[in-house]
Amino acid sequence: MDQHSRRFVGLDVAKLKISVAVADGERGGEVRFFGDIPSDPASVANVVQKLAKRGAKLHFCYEARPTGYELYRQLTEMGHDCVVVAPALIPKRPGERVKTNRRDAVSLARLHRAGGLTAVWVPDRGHEAMRDLVRAREAAQAGGSKAGASAASVVPPSTWPRLFGPLILVAGAYAVDIDSEVRASGALHRAQGILPGDRGCRGAVEASDRSDIGDCQILDDGSCC
Repeated sequence: MDQHSRRFVGLDVAKLKISVAVADGERGGEVRFFGDIPSDPASVANVVQKLAKRGAKLHFCYEARPTGYELYRQLTEMGHDCVVVAPALIPKRPGERVKTNRRDAVSLARLHRAGGLTAVWVPDRGHEAMRDLVRAREAAQAGGSKAGASAASVVPPSTWPRLFGPLILVAGAYAVDIDSEVRASGALHRAQGILPGDRGCRGAVEASDRSDIGDCQILDDGSCC
Protein backbone atom coordinates (compact mmCIF):
# COMPACT_ATOMS: atom_id res chain seq x y z
CA MET A 1 0.00 0.00 0.00
CA ASP A 2 1.65 3.26 -1.14
CA GLN A 3 1.64 6.59 0.63
CA HIS A 4 -1.17 7.97 -1.55
CA SER A 5 -3.61 5.43 -0.08
CA ARG A 6 -3.22 6.90 3.40
CA ARG A 7 -5.53 9.54 4.80
CA PHE A 8 -5.26 11.49 8.01
CA VAL A 9 -8.64 12.38 9.46
CA GLY A 10 -9.12 15.13 12.03
CA LEU A 11 -12.27 15.02 14.13
CA ASP A 12 -13.64 17.89 16.18
CA VAL A 13 -15.96 16.00 18.52
CA ALA A 14 -18.98 17.49 20.26
CA LYS A 15 -21.86 15.83 22.06
CA LEU A 16 -24.27 15.92 19.11
CA LYS A 17 -22.05 16.28 16.04
CA ILE A 18 -18.55 15.65 14.71
CA SER A 19 -16.72 17.90 12.26
CA VAL A 20 -14.55 15.88 9.86
CA ALA A 21 -11.48 17.02 7.88
CA VAL A 22 -9.23 14.87 5.68
CA ALA A 23 -5.56 15.31 4.75
CA ASP A 24 -4.08 13.30 1.89
CA GLY A 25 -1.12 11.13 2.80
CA GLU A 26 1.57 12.85 0.75
CA ARG A 27 3.46 15.70 2.34
CA GLY A 28 1.96 19.01 1.24
CA GLY A 29 -1.13 17.25 -0.09
CA GLU A 30 -4.63 18.61 0.03
CA VAL A 31 -6.33 19.20 3.37
CA ARG A 32 -10.09 19.64 3.01
CA PHE A 33 -13.11 19.88 5.22
CA PHE A 34 -15.32 16.82 4.70
CA GLY A 35 -18.39 18.00 6.64
CA ASP A 36 -20.37 17.63 9.84
CA ILE A 37 -21.96 14.32 10.83
CA PRO A 38 -24.10 13.22 13.77
CA SER A 39 -22.11 11.69 16.62
CA ASP A 40 -24.07 8.43 16.83
CA PRO A 41 -22.15 5.19 16.03
CA ALA A 42 -24.15 4.45 12.86
CA SER A 43 -23.25 7.82 11.30
CA VAL A 44 -19.61 7.38 12.26
CA ALA A 45 -19.50 3.91 10.67
CA ASN A 46 -21.04 5.30 7.50
CA VAL A 47 -18.48 8.06 7.03
CA VAL A 48 -15.61 5.67 7.82
CA GLN A 49 -16.76 3.38 5.03
CA LYS A 50 -16.85 6.30 2.61
CA LEU A 51 -13.36 7.47 3.53
CA ALA A 52 -11.90 3.96 3.44
CA LYS A 53 -13.03 3.20 -0.12
CA ARG A 54 -10.41 1.70 -2.45
CA GLY A 55 -8.56 0.31 0.54
CA ALA A 56 -7.30 3.61 1.97
CA LYS A 57 -5.66 3.32 5.38
CA LEU A 58 -7.23 5.85 7.76
CA HIS A 59 -5.46 7.54 10.67
CA PHE A 60 -7.95 9.30 12.93
CA CYS A 61 -7.32 11.80 15.70
CA TYR A 62 -9.42 13.91 18.02
CA GLU A 63 -9.00 15.92 21.19
CA ALA A 64 -9.66 14.39 24.60
CA ARG A 65 -13.10 15.60 25.64
CA PRO A 66 -15.71 14.80 28.33
CA THR A 67 -17.50 12.71 25.69
CA GLY A 68 -15.21 9.79 26.60
CA TYR A 69 -13.42 7.20 24.51
CA GLU A 70 -16.19 5.21 22.86
CA LEU A 71 -15.39 6.86 19.52
CA TYR A 72 -11.78 5.72 19.82
CA ARG A 73 -12.90 2.17 20.58
CA GLN A 74 -15.31 2.10 17.64
CA LEU A 75 -12.67 3.29 15.16
CA THR A 76 -9.99 0.88 16.37
CA GLU A 77 -12.43 -2.03 16.39
CA MET A 78 -13.16 -1.22 12.74
CA GLY A 79 -9.47 -1.77 12.03
CA HIS A 80 -8.25 1.83 11.74
CA ASP A 81 -5.60 3.73 13.63
CA CYS A 82 -6.79 6.39 16.08
CA VAL A 83 -5.12 8.62 18.65
CA VAL A 84 -6.64 10.84 21.30
CA VAL A 85 -4.56 13.96 21.73
CA ALA A 86 -3.98 16.27 24.66
CA PRO A 87 -5.65 19.66 23.95
CA ALA A 88 -3.05 21.61 25.93
CA LEU A 89 -0.21 20.17 23.82
CA ILE A 90 -1.64 20.97 20.39
CA PRO A 91 0.67 23.46 18.59
CA LYS A 92 -0.89 26.86 17.99
CA ARG A 93 0.03 29.39 15.36
CA PRO A 94 0.96 32.87 16.64
CA GLY A 95 -2.05 35.16 16.57
CA GLU A 96 -4.51 32.32 15.91
CA ARG A 97 -7.43 33.26 18.13
CA VAL A 98 -10.56 32.45 16.13
CA LYS A 99 -11.66 28.87 16.79
CA THR A 100 -14.39 27.05 14.90
CA ASN A 101 -15.20 23.37 14.58
CA ARG A 102 -14.18 23.41 10.94
CA ARG A 103 -10.82 25.07 11.59
CA ASP A 104 -10.07 22.76 14.48
CA ALA A 105 -10.80 19.65 12.41
CA VAL A 106 -8.60 20.86 9.51
CA SER A 107 -5.79 21.79 11.90
CA LEU A 108 -5.92 18.36 13.56
CA ALA A 109 -5.74 16.55 10.22
CA ARG A 110 -2.77 18.65 9.08
CA LEU A 111 -0.87 18.26 12.37
CA HIS A 112 -1.56 14.54 12.53
CA ARG A 113 -0.04 14.06 9.09
CA ALA A 114 3.02 16.06 10.16
CA GLY A 115 3.41 14.07 13.38
CA GLY A 116 2.90 17.13 15.54
CA LEU A 117 0.34 15.74 18.00
CA THR A 118 0.87 14.21 21.44
CA ALA A 119 -1.32 11.22 22.24
CA VAL A 120 -2.76 10.50 25.68
CA TRP A 121 -3.27 7.13 27.30
CA VAL A 122 -6.71 5.71 26.59
CA PRO A 123 -8.15 3.65 29.47
CA ASP A 124 -10.15 0.50 28.93
CA ARG A 125 -13.81 0.38 29.91
CA GLY A 126 -13.04 -0.87 33.42
CA HIS A 127 -10.59 1.95 34.16
CA GLU A 128 -12.96 4.50 32.66
CA ALA A 129 -15.88 3.29 34.80
CA MET A 130 -13.75 3.50 37.96
CA ARG A 131 -12.56 6.99 37.04
CA ASP A 132 -16.14 8.16 36.45
CA LEU A 133 -17.15 6.71 39.82
CA VAL A 134 -14.36 8.56 41.64
CA ARG A 135 -15.25 11.82 39.89
CA ALA A 136 -18.93 11.40 40.75
CA ARG A 137 -18.04 10.84 44.42
CA GLU A 138 -15.82 13.94 44.48
CA ALA A 139 -18.58 15.97 42.85
CA ALA A 140 -21.08 14.75 45.45
CA GLN A 141 -18.73 15.69 48.30
CA ALA A 142 -18.11 19.12 46.79
CA GLY A 143 -21.85 19.58 46.39
CA GLY A 144 -22.42 18.82 50.07
CA SER A 145 -19.82 21.39 51.14
CA LYS A 146 -21.34 23.99 48.84
CA ALA A 147 -24.80 23.24 50.25
CA GLY A 148 -23.57 23.96 53.77
CA ALA A 149 -21.96 27.20 52.65
CA SER A 150 -25.15 28.15 50.82
CA ALA A 151 -27.20 27.58 53.97
CA ALA A 152 -24.92 29.92 55.92
CA SER A 153 -25.29 32.55 53.22
CA VAL A 154 -29.08 32.20 53.19
CA VAL A 155 -29.28 32.54 57.00
CA PRO A 156 -26.49 34.98 57.93
CA PRO A 157 -25.31 35.01 61.57
CA SER A 158 -26.64 38.55 62.09
CA THR A 159 -30.20 37.19 61.87
CA TRP A 160 -29.68 34.35 64.35
CA PRO A 161 -30.84 36.31 67.48
CA ARG A 162 -34.13 37.21 65.80
CA LEU A 163 -34.71 33.68 64.49
CA PHE A 164 -33.48 31.70 67.48
CA GLY A 165 -34.35 34.16 70.26
CA PRO A 166 -37.51 32.26 71.34
CA LEU A 167 -35.47 29.09 71.75
CA ILE A 168 -32.97 30.91 73.94
CA LEU A 169 -35.78 32.30 76.12
CA VAL A 170 -37.30 28.85 76.59
CA ALA A 171 -33.91 27.44 77.55
CA GLY A 172 -33.42 30.30 80.02
CA ALA A 173 -36.81 29.70 81.65
CA TYR A 174 -35.95 26.02 82.03
CA ALA A 175 -32.68 26.97 83.76
CA VAL A 176 -34.56 29.29 86.15
CA ASP A 177 -36.90 26.44 87.12
CA ILE A 178 -33.97 24.16 87.88
CA ASP A 179 -32.30 26.87 89.98
CA SER A 180 -35.52 27.34 91.98
CA GLU A 181 -35.66 23.63 92.71
CA VAL A 182 -32.05 23.63 93.88
CA ARG A 183 -32.66 26.55 96.25
CA ALA A 184 -35.79 24.91 97.64
CA SER A 185 -33.75 21.76 98.29
CA GLY A 186 -31.15 23.82 100.17
CA ALA A 187 -33.88 25.35 102.36
CA LEU A 188 -35.12 21.87 103.22
CA HIS A 189 -31.64 20.82 104.27
CA ARG A 190 -31.30 23.84 106.54
CA ALA A 191 -34.67 23.03 108.12
CA GLN A 192 -33.33 19.53 108.87
CA GLY A 193 -30.38 20.97 110.75
CA ILE A 194 -27.67 20.70 108.11
CA LEU A 195 -25.57 23.87 108.31
CA PRO A 196 -23.70 25.38 105.35
CA GLY A 197 -20.18 23.97 105.14
CA ASP A 198 -20.99 20.91 107.32
CA ARG A 199 -19.71 17.54 106.21
CA GLY A 200 -21.31 14.25 106.99
CA CYS A 201 -24.75 14.24 105.42
CA ARG A 202 -25.13 10.71 106.67
CA GLY A 203 -26.59 12.09 109.92
CA ALA A 204 -29.19 13.95 107.90
CA VAL A 205 -30.03 10.71 106.14
CA GLU A 206 -30.91 9.13 109.47
CA ALA A 207 -32.98 12.18 110.45
CA SER A 208 -34.89 12.42 107.19
CA ASP A 209 -34.97 8.69 106.29
CA ARG A 210 -33.61 9.62 102.83
CA SER A 211 -31.17 7.20 101.32
CA ASP A 212 -30.32 9.05 98.07
CA ILE A 213 -28.27 11.99 99.38
CA GLY A 214 -24.86 10.37 99.93
CA ASP A 215 -21.69 12.24 100.85
CA CYS A 216 -21.96 15.90 99.91
CA GLN A 217 -21.23 19.43 101.06
CA ILE A 218 -23.82 22.15 101.57
CA LEU A 219 -22.74 25.41 99.93
CA ASP A 220 -23.47 28.94 101.17
CA ASP A 221 -26.44 29.28 98.81
CA GLY A 222 -28.08 26.22 100.33
CA SER A 223 -27.34 23.91 97.42
CA CYS A 224 -25.82 20.49 97.89
CA CYS A 225 -22.97 19.32 95.67
